Amino acid sequence: MGGTSWGTAGMGLPRAVAPGRPNGDKLTTQRGCASTETLAGSPQRVIHQSSALQESILLLLGSLGPSGLWDDGYGACSHSDVPLPRRLEEVPLEVLRQRESKWLDMLNNWDKWMAKKHKKIRLRCQKGIPPSLRGRAWQYLSGSKVKLEQNVGKFDELDVLPGEPKWLDVIERDLHRQFPFHEMFVSRGGHGQQDLFRVLKAYTLYRPEEGYCQAQAPIAAVLLMHMPAEQAFWCLVQICEKYLPGYYSEKLEAIQLDGQILFSLLHKVSPVAYKHLSKQKIDPILYMTEWFMCAFSRTLPWSSVLRVWDMFFCEGVKIIFRVGLVLLKHTLGSSDKLKSCQGQYETMERLRALSPKIMQETFLVQEVIELPVTERQIEREHLIQLKKWRETHGELQCKSPPRLHGAKAISEAEPPTRKALEPVPSIIVPPGPAPVPKARKSKEKNREKASGSPANGPGAEGNGAPGATRELLHPQSSPHHQSKESLCSRESEDTYL
Repeated sequence: MGGTSWGTAGMGLPRAVAPGRPNGDKLTTQRGCASTETLAGSPQRVIHQSSALQESILLLLGSLGPSGLWDDGYGACSHSDVPLPRRLEEVPLEVLRQRESKWLDMLNNWDKWMAKKHKKIRLRCQKGIPPSLRGRAWQYLSGSKVKLEQNVGKFDELDVLPGEPKWLDVIERDLHRQFPFHEMFVSRGGHGQQDLFRVLKAYTLYRPEEGYCQAQAPIAAVLLMHMPAEQAFWCLVQICEKYLPGYYSEKLEAIQLDGQILFSLLHKVSPVAYKHLSKQKIDPILYMTEWFMCAFSRTLPWSSVLRVWDMFFCEGVKIIFRVGLVLLKHTLGSSDKLKSCQGQYETMERLRALSPKIMQETFLVQEVIELPVTERQIEREHLIQLKKWRETHGELQCKSPPRLHGAKAISEAEPPTRKALEPVPSIIVPPGPAPVPKARKSKEKNREKASGSPANGPGAEGNGAPGATRELLHPQSSPHHQSKESLCSRESEDTYL
């Protein structure tokens, strides 16, 4: 690849000359290592000592500039050439209220809907979650609401701890780079940046073996735009552990595997794009790292980001794969499109400057929904790529939990904990005498006439009446009175009998 490291925000430019950012930031090459390197335009970033490719991945993240947004009613100001996406106000108010009513019904009866009507939830996520309920819906879909209920007070415990200094310095340097044109994060030291720091610091304490990865910052920032810090923290935990396990771990092995999975799927979705990228020897990791690790929050117009995340929380990582495949297909998928990008540099420039048309909300969402890429295909390809990885690299060093494909899989793997049913007072009525057949009754009457004494006298036990009387007089001695909540006085039993 010509020995040039390509960024994603500054794709097509060597990382040392990425434009628009302050110079002179130091880049740490290993956790706790004294070796540093000064790169123009890259924030301080901890690099795990590993292969050159792994360092390139992290340099891609380190070269990312401030995230941009559009002034479309979401609290952001435009600084992009991309046309403004469709405003929220264009959705008819009556339609919006109807959707809100439907979502409120689902959220108030979530377990029932998830168990019996998951397809309807998926369809409604594809249509878009109402903005007023988006944060709450994401928590239900991701299972973070259940996670919070299982760990009440845990975030507060982590919040008051000092944190690891090596992570705090890196996090602080990244705060002002997250959506600086959004009103929530525009002020240095403002409430948005403070909450972002709290969430990211808490995660380094919650998962000290992983620490902090720069790509987690935009993920957490998007969550904070929709929910308080504690809820955002548990939603981040679910993304890192259930949706994208291993993405932010030390060796970044999972993202490299998914890069190969994406490239293999591209061969089926768009052979033209696949052949071109193969010919140019452009490794998938060079164009999909930011896409996948940041869940397109730094790539797409904001309205498209929200629609993609709605589907992502419901259906899982296959949505991320589909979005990536759609972008590649419509950017490099025809001979006409390839005329202007014959070389490696031109191809990377084209992937950096994606066409506004293919990123437009309505077009992109429809293409993603219609693209026939399933969880089964992804998992089958994962096994193939994992086998190849083991042949060339050996066993994975990061033992991540299995990836769960969306809300349904998460709810089945982690059903909500329910309070044990409290014991309620029980009323146990002693059994009465067993019914006597008519033939037996007539025989007993004949015996009474012959002997002159009743058949069920003091010594008789055939009808069980004396036994029942003893149970009523001494209820604790009866085998039927074992519960402490059972009524055990003659007066109480007579009342209910």
